[in-house]
Amino acid sequence: MSFLEYNVKTTPSGWRKVLYLNWALILLLIAVASVGFLMLYSIAGGQLSRWAEPQMKRFALGLAAMFVVAMVPIWFWRNMSALAYGVSLLLLLYVEFFGTVGMGAQRWIDLGFMRLQPSELMKITLVMMLAAYYDWLDLGKKSRPLYVAIPLALILVPTFLTVMQPDLGTAILLSLGGGAVMFVAGVHWAYFVAVIAAGVGTVSAVFASRGTAWQLLQDYQYRRIDTFLDPTNDPLGAGYHITQSQIALGSGGWTGRGFMEGTQSRLNFLPEKHTDFIFTTLAEEFGFVGAASLLALYVLILVFCIVTALQHRDRYASLLVMGIAVAFFLYFAINMAMVMGLAPVVGVPLPLVSYGGSAMLVLMVAFGLVQSAHIHRPR
Repeated sequence: MSFLEYNVKTTPSGWRKVLYLNWALILLLIAVASVGFLMLYSIAGGQLSRWAEPQMKRFALGLAAMFVVAMVPIWFWRNMSALAYGVSLLLLLYVEFFGTVGMGAQRWIDLGFMRLQPSELMKITLVMMLAAYYDWLDLGKKSRPLYVAIPLALILVPTFLTVMQPDLGTAILLSLGGGAVMFVAGVHWAYFVAVIAAGVGTVSAVFASRGTAWQLLQDYQYRRIDTFLDPTNDPLGAGYHITQSQIALGSGGWTGRGFMEGTQSRLNFLPEKHTDFIFTTLAEEFGFVGAASLLALYVLILVFCIVTALQHRDRYASLLVMGIAVAFFLYFAINMAMVMGLAPVVGVPLPLVSYGGSAMLVLMVAFGLVQSAHIHRPR
């Protein structure tokens, strides 16, 4: 019996697929999203309609999308990977010329009922494309220079377009997520050493270019770096965000001030409290215990994804799920490091908790792919 025949005969069909869903993972996603609803309700001063209710509707839509994606066999998504990547790339090009501007950045496409951020979509379709590439590629060729250059181009093109928006945070996530898929696929470690060396050189060039005609970053991005290195230099200006964030984190203590009792968010000291800095509101109201509990939920989601990837006998599905797991980890790890002052403020939302449409829907579709791999694995 061939692997394809075995795969067809040992995977569920029809409504039986619902029974094979990873329901523990679904419950974890609902639990994390519920934390977000609770915090958005608190930040709005007890108003459900301001942020919490729209977020609930987006999550419900995302949950429905996850179920739809999960019911489709994983081989279909493998065949659609190149098309999905191509569409995402075209949308990034469209944003470059016709995108909607907000807060000094041109990142969105206005669809009327919502604003779509194509760079969020690219985070997942890039993983799909790389997983399909390494599934197609002979194992003996994965470290040859030509076959390493192709995935590098697949990563660098959308990363460059995202930097141009400018959106440094998403560009970092794209490059790190793509690199992680290459590493998991088995590309030789020497390439990653070379990339790290090039990264060190790039950072040096970024600092050297400041104030010159060939300056590599925007002025506000340099201010973010200065703020990261020493927030006290400008506590009421560029350092205001991180200073207030650290005050909120510290004031929460072990158990927090209590639900809807956070002074930093309630008195509007904390900027972007419903988006990028929502973790600090959680830490202020529920303390270390609440923050650690959310982190534990994130870790459990990661564990379920990694177990699915390791158990799967299909190379595409395994690489896809592992890539999504890495992307998810980078999401919450960078956000938490950012609001604690351990990393520069780069505008990365807290997954399933921060207020937003594109990130929520794309992430739920990504978990639909994880569920599809889980349902349709050989049994």
